[in-house]
Amino acid sequence: MSKELVYLLLIFALLVIPRALQRWKIPAPLTCLAFGIGAMLWLGERTHDPVIVLLSTLGISSLFLFAGLEVDLAELRRGLWPLLAHLAVRGATLAGTAWLAWRYFDLPWQPAALLALALLTPSTGFILDTLARLGLDANERFWVTSKAIAGEILALAALFVVLQAGDPLRMGLSTAAMLAMLAGLPLFFVAMGRWVAPHAPGSEFSLLVMVGMVAAFITYKLGVYYLVGAFIAGLVARLLQARMPSLASHDNLHALRLFASFFVPFYFFEAGTKVPAGALSVDALAIGLAMTLLVLPLRIGMVWVQRRLLFGESARSSLRVSLALTPTLVFTLVLAAVLRTRFAVPDALFGGLLLYAALNTLLPSLVFRSPFDIDPIENEPSEPRAPAAGGAAATLLPPGTSELHAGGGKSAPPDP
Repeated sequence: MSKELVYLLLIFALLVIPRALQRWKIPAPLTCLAFGIGAMLWLGERTHDPVIVLLSTLGISSLFLFAGLEVDLAELRRGLWPLLAHLAVRGATLAGTAWLAWRYFDLPWQPAALLALALLTPSTGFILDTLARLGLDANERFWVTSKAIAGEILALAALFVVLQAGDPLRMGLSTAAMLAMLAGLPLFFVAMGRWVAPHAPGSEFSLLVMVGMVAAFITYKLGVYYLVGAFIAGLVARLLQARMPSLASHDNLHALRLFASFFVPFYFFEAGTKVPAGALSVDALAIGLAMTLLVLPLRIGMVWVQRRLLFGESARSSLRVSLALTPTLVFTLVLAAVLRTRFAVPDALFGGLLLYAALNTLLPSLVFRSPFDIDPIENEPSEPRAPAAGGAAATLLPPGTSELHAGGGKSAPPDP
């Protein structure tokens, strides 16, 4: 069979079959991951194809580029104090989990810290792309979005420090390179917007994707993986929205979602092809179930207690917010791969992390009776809504709230 036909069959299998299986509440990314594991068991090393690796890189980079574009600092400032309290609890939980892994599992401090991040960090881009399917109200969507974004920013900063801390000289050089990138990206965007975009209408999307891929490659070469650079590029583009509104426009966000929805399945498939046979053992099953039984109730309970005790939210609403924040699939897969390739953790622990990620990703689909997905296009309005100014449109939402739109629309946070 020719390679071209194999690629076409793979594209069909990854883009069509997982969607068809969603009718039985099986999230599409888990199906793609299972396909990758099956291909690894069947074909072995032949599954490690450079074309699949490239498509996978485009998928994970575009997903985190989109996550960076979703950051709205004005919205985060409106819920500043509740978010600071949430981050303080999150930081303490991460530190405590890392200490337990270091103390009782005999892991060096860097793998222990990465394990804590893998267990506790929700996958923001993945969560944001599925909110429309979960039936949450505006208040709940706001807090899920804000907490997921704030938690991911904290996790990415911690990831950078942990991966570089083993070599102080390299950490200094990497920090300088990151600062240079942070300073250079806005200048590059503005220069391209001034000298290229006016003469090439519609080029803003290509510019955004290109810069995101380059930034992702830079951070990968710095030893911090692709997702950090892609997230930073998206964040910088969002911060420049006032000066370059077309860069993070609704149309560009819509196009980027379509772009990511095509390539992200290849990331999950490629991650499955890298699962070693030892990760499918009984020991891995036991570790994954133990992680799920111990960590998942803790994560849900801590967010629930915060919402109930600190902010007086109802028990039902607190639980809905907590459950919506449970999926860690993307972050856990990324960090599990880093733990295996850079720190040589046992295959059983690697497999346990994959099972834990699969189970916590499956939970919202079962509870909310709606499958998690990475392509929310069908839930997105065809045109961005203009802000209501006392007209009829203002009556469509509850008093004190406004639409929280995944494409960058504004929403005033209701009382927590």
